[in-house]
Amino acid sequence: MKKLAIVLLVTIASFCLAASAFAGSVAPGGMTKCNNAGSITIATAGGGDAEDRGNANGYIWKSSNFTTVQFTLGPNDHQGFSGNGGGAAGNSQVKMPSKHSMGHNSITFKGQNNFSRGDSIGDISGEVRIHNTGTVPVTVSCG
Repeated sequence: MKKLAIVLLVTIASFCLAASAFAGSVAPGGMTKCNNAGSITIATAGGGDAEDRGNANGYIWKSSNFTTVQFTLGPNDHQGFSGNGGGAAGNSQVKMPSKHSMGHNSITFKGQNNFSRGDSIGDISGEVRIHNTGTVPVTVSCG
């Protein structure tokens, strides 16, 4: 009986560790958590529609300093810039390459320590909650 209890305890502990290592997909309006992660990667999981242009919006809450950090991921977003970086004159007239770039598909928060103050964006120790406030699902990986 004691052996069975030990095996069950080890199985439950392994499951808890595996569940905290990868948080998974977060639907619009949903939330997930990472505990003591070295890094947290948030990426868009869906294509979105014409209205939201595929943008994923949300915020993370950090228990280490009780602060929030907002994020917006817009892989299809081009800010209405034209294809040429030279404006009305065009790239060839100003002899300059295009400076246009699309939005990002993902963002990675990396843990940083040894700050003199605890309000740094890099302080992701402890529990971090990721909230999806947009209309596009996001995937979250806790590393």
